[in-house]
Amino acid sequence: MRRTLLTPLACVGVLLGGLAAAGPAAADEPRAGEPRAEEPAPEQWRGYWVDAFNEGIYTPEQVSTLIEDAEAINANALIVQTARRYDCFCNRALYPRTDAAIDPAPYDPLDEVIRQAHAADLEVHAWVNVNTLWNSATPPTSPDHVYHQHGPSAEGADRWLNRQADGTELVGANTYIDPGHPDAVDYVESAIRSIVREYDVDGVNLDYVRYPDGSAETTHSDWGYNEVSLARFRAATGRDDVPAPDDAAWSDWRRDQVTNLVRRIYLGVWEENPRARLSMDAITYGNGPSAVGGFEETRTYREVLQDWAGWLDEGIMDTVVAMNYKRDWQPDQRAMFAEWSEFLADVQGDRQAVNGPALYLNSVADSLAQARLALAPTAAGNTVAGWSGYAYASPSMDVPDTSAAEERAALAEALTTGPEAPFAGDARVPEMEWKDAPAEGHLTGALALRDGAPLDGAEVTLVPLGAGERRSAVADGSGWFGFAHVPPGHYLVRVDPPEGTVGVPVLPARVRAGGIAEVEFPPYLALPTRPGS
Repeated sequence: MRRTLLTPLACVGVLLGGLAAAGPAAADEPRAGEPRAEEPAPEQWRGYWVDAFNEGIYTPEQVSTLIEDAEAINANALIVQTARRYDCFCNRALYPRTDAAIDPAPYDPLDEVIRQAHAADLEVHAWVNVNTLWNSATPPTSPDHVYHQHGPSAEGADRWLNRQADGTELVGANTYIDPGHPDAVDYVESAIRSIVREYDVDGVNLDYVRYPDGSAETTHSDWGYNEVSLARFRAATGRDDVPAPDDAAWSDWRRDQVTNLVRRIYLGVWEENPRARLSMDAITYGNGPSAVGGFEETRTYREVLQDWAGWLDEGIMDTVVAMNYKRDWQPDQRAMFAEWSEFLADVQGDRQAVNGPALYLNSVADSLAQARLALAPTAAGNTVAGWSGYAYASPSMDVPDTSAAEERAALAEALTTGPEAPFAGDARVPEMEWKDAPAEGHLTGALALRDGAPLDGAEVTLVPLGAGERRSAVADGSGWFGFAHVPPGHYLVRVDPPEGTVGVPVLPARVRAGGIAEVEFPPYLALPTRPGS
């Protein structure tokens, strides 16, 4: 976690304060024979990812075992897969109930996990795969599944599928959603909000919030060629070509679509439950930023177009949980693990980063070594917010030669016993000051024409009435715009609509700490096109 640096004067104050407290009149000293008040447990995230492709939450009995295993490593948080591929391990969400072999309804896996975990003082974070639609030759049974409505059988704007530059949409049996398609973005945000609204989750964890793998090069993405996305890019840039995968402007535009989606989700979750944590599973492919010339040169930023460092900086991601999946027994990957571990601790700023090693790629002994390195201070004196092991179902590389239960027991012993055990005592999930006692607010709005068409790409400027910096945003494909973590005060919201439209150019707004100010612009008018223009 971040450290607070004291000035020399502050150090003198601490010293004098300590001397005063040590005197005979110290009010907080217990009297003879009275027990001392217990010190609160330190703050450190500890937990497992619990995937739903394997058993673990399919029955109440499995959930009970999961809770016992989490307690064995002194965990305090579980990232539990709730929506795998637009199917839900729950009964009350926009996503339809899964076809997986869980206990029949009315059994609700998410409800059961929350009930048992909260009784054991464990947090539950609903893990949602954002852009993975389906991966089976057998279609989902629910007619409400997006695969049936906006998948391979859909045409025109109803087709949400991501596409490569050569027209490929299927990778094996895998299909993906294009984050540049406005209707897909609307659906994802609504589905995530439904989980937060219907369930007492402590947070939402986003996975696959990026473009897919499988590009020909590691320097750019071949994905994003959905016809609706291409049309939006052309309208935004005035171009009429099909951009090459390595086109810089095209890469920036696609990366912005993922960031816009994250911002929508962040503020949507805040509106449903201001205390719920938004976390995400961060890509750490290859070498870390220190070895390749900075974060913008990593495969994370260039190949899958995921700017999670920028999300931390903007404050639209509470916690980055890095998928730091490296083999400790291979020297090159051990170096990669160390590079990303250092970057994680140093880049988190005012938010939090959790180091997530791959248990399934390592022996228990190697996972212990990685946990110690993951939690160690960097040269700059920073430490990450905690540790999350991937995954509960596969606790070491020695499964299936030995059972998963045996390896989990061995891992628990290694992590919690001995003089250098990293999880020997209890710990609390780190607090989020920006949510527990918010000093800033947010502002959102939507822009549309009189016929309901969104003002995609309209520029919006937030102008403080008094001291402060101007901020700018661009309306997304649904006409939505948002500003996160704005100082409280009075503002003017200025709109520069696309050419050929007129309407109210500016409205006042007041931002209050912890709240979301919604600005309602009247619909804009599309001017008639001049002959010959």
